[in-house]
Amino acid sequence: MTDTLASIALIINGEPRQVPAGISLADLAGLLELDPAKIAVERNLEIVPRSTYRAVTLNDGDQLEIVHFVGGGDHQTAHALDDTWAVAGRTFRSRLIVGTGKYKDFAQNAAAVEASGAEIVTVAVRRVNIADPKAPMLTDFIDPKKITYLPNTAGCFTAEDAIRTLRLAREAGGWDLVKLEVLGEAKTLYPDMVETLRATEVLAKEGFLPMVYCADDPIMAKRLENVGAVAIMPLGAPIGSGLGIQNEVMIRLIIEGASVPVLVDAGVGTASDAAAAMELGCEGVLMNTAIAEAKDPILMATAMKHAVEAGRLAYRAGRMGKRRYADPSSPLAGLI
Repeated sequence: MTDTLASIALIINGEPRQVPAGISLADLAGLLELDPAKIAVERNLEIVPRSTYRAVTLNDGDQLEIVHFVGGGDHQTAHALDDTWAVAGRTFRSRLIVGTGKYKDFAQNAAAVEASGAEIVTVAVRRVNIADPKAPMLTDFIDPKKITYLPNTAGCFTAEDAIRTLRLAREAGGWDLVKLEVLGEAKTLYPDMVETLRATEVLAKEGFLPMVYCADDPIMAKRLENVGAVAIMPLGAPIGSGLGIQNEVMIRLIIEGASVPVLVDAGVGTASDAAAAMELGCEGVLMNTAIAEAKDPILMATAMKHAVEAGRLAYRAGRMGKRRYADPSSPLAGLI
């Protein structure tokens, strides 16, 4: 009887666990050997502010979700140095955003990020492994003080799940600039635009700055912008397909109609795809699989860095017009 009174039952990340009665959330973090600065906690579907961890006493039957982030420059020319871009008032030089999934390990991921020159990485929000609290975390390899973390909602299929995920992300790291994606179904990973629009509106009202993954639909892209999207991110092709940009016409129309940055997100397979996206006038390109699943991810990250820069320079330079027939480079007058 004494043992029963001295302990309570919790559900932590879906698993039952007995802990001492009267334990605070801060004490639980210590018991699980977790750093409170690197986690976010949801208690009975409500976010617990980190500043209150010591004051929150856990009760028998409480359900907790404890999450953290996981994996999802060298010399530049003068033209590159004076060509920055901005989203939600934040300025960046690199126009390449990379993901943090599918790498062999965190060390390879960090090396690829460095080779890419990226200043923003997307990160997934996943449950902490309470069975192995000493396991390496992404933050141990990619410093969020040096690289901007962009929490995303990868794997969410409803607006509610996406909103809940990003509320936890904000609590875990304080970030309000986020990447929103709400998928329609598992086979194509194509965005559910009705749910995406609904989630964008709610998040914007809550003070989030959502960069939104969407279909290559100019009408829906404008609606997303109107309800608070700070960047529009149409897919070039299905996620992870490596097929390259399949609909340049629609992406160009989205760019022409937008007053916020437009970045191609998903479908890039190799450097020429990244360059093509930039030549359309995109502000940037987001990719993960193209680098992570390359035979040499570090070398591919370097290639993507240069491809994005080359495509941007070509766009700024202005492409020559296309002609139906040949036009000699050398004058014919005075020909011997």
